[in-house]
Parts: sequence; C-alpha cells; structure tokens
Amino acid sequence: MLRKNKTLLIDKEAASALELLKDGLLSPVESLMNEEQSKSVLKTGLFNGKSFPFPFILAPSGKMNSEVLSSLEPNEEVTILFNNKPFAELRVDEVFHIDPSERIKQIYGTDDISHPGVFTTLKRIGSLAVCGEYTLVNKSSNNNKQAIEEAKKLIDAKHTTALVMAANPLHRAHEKLIRQTLEHTDLLVIFLLKPYTESNLNYNIRKETLDYFINNFLTKNHVVIVPLENSYIFAGYNEIIIDAIVAKNYGCDKLTIGRNHAGLGMFYDCNSNKSIVDKVVGIDIEITVASEYVYCDICTTLVSKNTCPHGQHHQISYSATSILELLELGILPPTILIRKEISAVILSKLHQKRFKNLGKLYYDILPTEGLLEEHTETDFYLELMKLYQTTSLT
Repeated sequence: MLRKNKTLLIDKEAASALELLKDGLLSPVESLMNEEQSKSVLKTGLFNGKSFPFPFILAPSGKMNSEVLSSLEPNEEVTILFNNKPFAELRVDEVFHIDPSERIKQIYGTDDISHPGVFTTLKRIGSLAVCGEYTLVNKSSNNNKQAIEEAKKLIDAKHTTALVMAANPLHRAHEKLIRQTLEHTDLLVIFLLKPYTESNLNYNIRKETLDYFINNFLTKNHVVIVPLENSYIFAGYNEIIIDAIVAKNYGCDKLTIGRNHAGLGMFYDCNSNKSIVDKVVGIDIEITVASEYVYCDICTTLVSKNTCPHGQHHQISYSATSILELLELGILPPTILIRKEISAVILSKLHQKRFKNLGKLYYDILPTEGLLEEHTETDFYLELMKLYQTTSLT
C-alpha cells in the first residue's frame, strides 16, 4: 500500500503566487528561496543582481501547517492543498524559521496592524518556510503570453508598454492615460487587477466597461487586456517593482504608472527627491511616471496638473472612490467624470430591477417614436443622461 504524503494547506493568494512563478513571470526568481537566499534578499533587495523586493517563500500559517512543516525531512514529498484539493507536489529541500513581522515590514514598509493589509497578511504568514522544487497538479495553461505575442506580430509592434490599473470604475482620467500611453508605443497591455476580496465592481463589470472603451474609441488591435490577480506580493511600496518584473516577463519593454500609483511614494535620499522607481536594478524595462489629470473649469477640458496654470480651486480631481460612491447610490455621474455609456452599464449591473415598471417610466419621461418597445435598464440610463445634457432651459 502506498504511503500517503503529508499535506500543507494554502489559500488563493499563495496559489496565485506559485502559479506566477511556474509561468516564469517572476524571473529572475524561478524557485522558492532557501534560507541563505532569503537573508540575502532581505539585506540587499536583489536576487542574482536584479531587483526583487522581498524573499519569495512559502510559509503558510496555522497549527496543522506548523506541525507538518516541523516534521518534514529533506527529499520528503509533501502535497500542497488548495480548496481541499491537490494543487502541487513539493520535494522538500529545506525548512527554516522566518520572522513574520520582518516579512511584513519588507512588504508594506511597516508592521503596524492599523495599516491596511498588514493585519490580514500577518494572519496568513507562519514562522516556518519550506523550499524545494514543486510541480503543479492539473495546471491550467496561461494563454496571455501567447495572446500578447500574437498581438505583437499582427501589427509588427516594436515597443510594448504595460499599464496596471483597477478601473474601479473606468473614468475619464483613465481614458486620457490610456490614450497618452498609446501615443508613445505600438502595443499597450493593460493589466487589469483582479482582487481576492469582493470589490465594489467585480472583475467582469470592469472588464466589460474597459472592452467597451477599447472597442469603440481606440484604434483596433493595439490594446490587450490581461487579468492580474492582485495578491499580497503586489501590496505595499514595492508594488511597482513587482509590476515591472511581471510586465517584463510578459514581453513588455515599457511600464507606465500614474502619479497617484499606490507604490510611488516619494522618499528623500542624498539631498534629492527620488521614488521607488529609482530603486529598480537590473530589470530591463523603461518606467515612465505619467501626469495626473484633472478637469479644469477654465480650460474646460481634461488637463495635466503639470501644465494647467489655474490652480486646485478650478480643478476637479478624478477620485475613483467618490465616483463609485455616486454609482452605488444610483446617481448618474456627470459625463466629465465618466462616459455615459459606461455609467449606464455599471448602474444596470449594480441596481438590477430597481424600477417597478421600466416600460411605463421610459414611455412617460423620455422622447419616443410612440411605439411600445422593449428597453433595457442600460438604454434607460443612456436616454436619461441625454435629458441631463439638454441646455435650453438651463
């Protein structure tokens, strides 16, 4: 009778990170780090002479995991379970102690549990790490690399730029950033963040609105959308370094980030202002920090804060949180903030079947040709926005 392997339990975030590694998207790191490598990365922020912000290790928390890790011997095989199903088989090379608090500091820059993400991440990291070669069980193929390569060949792209965004929701400043980035590249790869926790707008809604914008308002065949599962390794002030590494391994030679990117925090060094971008070493990708865009009521258009002279009291910023709050309340945001077609899609998804008699409401308050026709909630919002935009009585 075959002896059953010991098992370790992991969550979705750990599973995603292990898949990224096997897909070759975290190179120069190609395997779980051992204790010596981990200490070196903690000290230098480099792996094989290239930037990598923290040790890439597997240290799952929990009493059962701790007991199993404590009992493992070199060359022993262990089965890694995700959702109670075999996810990977690992041959043990080494088990070693880590300091979870130190790891948290390396990721977030702090171990203060009041910091967003720190408390959650701290709960899922144990004090024992295991390294060794592993193979994934029933691995699904990642076709995104192939899709990018095919898109490059189709237009004979010489330069490919990555842009990481949540588009939660997709607003006018996002559109401006996408257009400006396309001005300086052949192919644009938008990495659309896909979080683990429930987000206000789920991934499918955000993907649908982004697809709509790309298909209707941009030149064809110049944009590819790739889902990027937003695990804890992308958190904190080192996020941009991981973004750059993943983008490079997906075949991009440029990365554009917004000025309000969460990981861009400025720091003071040697009498000059620098950002985390200046710490990227050995990753052959050009990183550009884009302007912050605002709506100026004197310029009456979307402008860069770098070029608009009229000051903050004339500028409307594009706060995704505030725009989303309007949508969640069922309010149509002004079209200077978000395209009406996108608002209509989002409202119809967030507030399904909110109208008692949509047909009657549509017929009573909107101009029609007198014919009773079937109309969707999306149609209703679009026509309602047209009424908001009439100016004859204003």
